[in-house]
Amino acid sequence: MRDEAVESLRALNEVVERLRAPGGCPWDGEQTHRTLRPYLLEETYEVLDAIDSRGPETLREELGDLLLQVLMHCAIAQESEEGFDIGDVADVVRAKMVHRHPHVFGDLAVGGAADVVVNWEKLKKSEKQTRLSLLDGVPHALPALAYAQGVQKRPARVGFDETPTVARALDSVREALDTLRSLAATAPAASLQGQDWAISNGDTGAAAAEDAIGALLFATVALARQLRVIPEEALRGRASRFADRFRALETRAREDGVDLHDLGMSEWRRRWDAAATLSNQG
Repeated sequence: MRDEAVESLRALNEVVERLRAPGGCPWDGEQTHRTLRPYLLEETYEVLDAIDSRGPETLREELGDLLLQVLMHCAIAQESEEGFDIGDVADVVRAKMVHRHPHVFGDLAVGGAADVVVNWEKLKKSEKQTRLSLLDGVPHALPALAYAQGVQKRPARVGFDETPTVARALDSVREALDTLRSLAATAPAASLQGQDWAISNGDTGAAAAEDAIGALLFATVALARQLRVIPEEALRGRASRFADRFRALETRAREDGVDLHDLGMSEWRRRWDAAATLSNQG
């Protein structure tokens, strides 16, 4: 690491500690690990957005905001009797990385990236003696697609994969779709105008549909995993393209002086098809 980089990190940490110290910032001084939770989450998502935009200046700035959150948590932690500082955090993660890379820092030979992953899980299990399950390390608060990927991936790394091939994953998707077709064929017709989801209120049909959709999404995550696609990113990208196209439709409607609430289905379709070209131009 450059000497200048070390000094920059030290200077930033001193700023954070000054903000927390008596006579510092009243707002920063009142923060706790829990009150900072939403800011940590927000800054993490802003880093992800910066990665998607592929702008180095934006990414640098957002990584700085995320680093600030890490330093804030360390500053708060070191104020307690059994606390820690940023140096302790660095020591722990450094030791972890050395221990989990014996093929780099030791004499273990590996055949490739797959061997590294398997060995990583074995070493992590030896470190986490209090964990009863491989799945204990998958945060339940993750977005659902990422959580599904995590609970599938961890067992697969040690040898159990419910859908070990692309063909088997496709079969699972087809099975889930067949179940949904059967449910849809017997579902009562209903208007969903102004209603975003069904409220089951004990309705077994709605519960069955929810289970079937869950099975389809879970199978789709398995298929994505076999194709080496991150489902969370795939869906985010598809949703973003939909949003861009719909915004293009709205823009053209405003230019035409058209109220979208007055459109019939055929006009909606015409404008939606035309918006494909507009969003691609944008």
